Amino acid sequence: MKKYNPTSAPRRHMEYVDTSTLTKGQKPEKSLVFGRHRHVGRNHAGRITMRHKGSGVKKLYREIDFLYNKHDMTARVHSIEYDPNRSSFIALIVYRDGERRYVLAPQTLTVGRTIMVSDKAPIEIGNRTVLSRIPVGTVVYNIELERGRGAVMARSAGVGAIVMAQEGPYTTLQLPSGELRMIASANWASIGALSNPEHSFMTIGKAGRHRKMGVRPAVRGKSMNPRDHPHGGGEGNTQIGRPAPRTPWGKLARGVKTRRKNARSQVFILQRRK
Repeated sequence: MKKYNPTSAPRRHMEYVDTSTLTKGQKPEKSLVFGRHRHVGRNHAGRITMRHKGSGVKKLYREIDFLYNKHDMTARVHSIEYDPNRSSFIALIVYRDGERRYVLAPQTLTVGRTIMVSDKAPIEIGNRTVLSRIPVGTVVYNIELERGRGAVMARSAGVGAIVMAQEGPYTTLQLPSGELRMIASANWASIGALSNPEHSFMTIGKAGRHRKMGVRPAVRGKSMNPRDHPHGGGEGNTQIGRPAPRTPWGKLARGVKTRRKNARSQVFILQRRK
């Protein structure tokens, strides 16, 4: 982690991820970068449907390869870069035929390393293969839920799922949330844990930096009037006056289960997250 000199009160506690491991002077690959319209919490009519979003600096979108559809061909890691659109670092890889793609970078992946996507690939950091070939106890990321649909699970900074068992056509994984889940052994996954594990320890430090990240101010419900929020009202600094926190619309908040009880994938979950 990188700490800043206490030139002001908020900057005294400011900490940021150390980016010294990234490739110096590397500009984004032009063929894989494009602009994207940000809706900043508005719908098609321009009305706010998601609170506390807006402003922020402009960011170019890096096209990330989650399909990994170039099989049995080695690729060399050209650079490790920062991506403003996600928490983990990304790697620019160059395939043997010259094609360049961005992929999520796992920990310990360095420039010059060779990775491969194959059902016969060695069990090494950065390689991608089917779950049935991965030994028990191995950490994986970029996991498919449906074969050929691309990676959808374990894609945040520092996370990785653990292969717990191989039972017939299914592989049991312990997800970063603690959930135990069965996934088809024919699905693909990448070996390793994702980069930038210190991301969760980052301290924003000051409000201005939060605004640059696209986050607008949030007002506490207990500081509002009763007509504006269920927590509002009272003289001075009072409690919320309810047995459980509520949303501005009166629904239960914090700790409420939102998963559908009759979800089709319920049979694949062996143990829910804590």
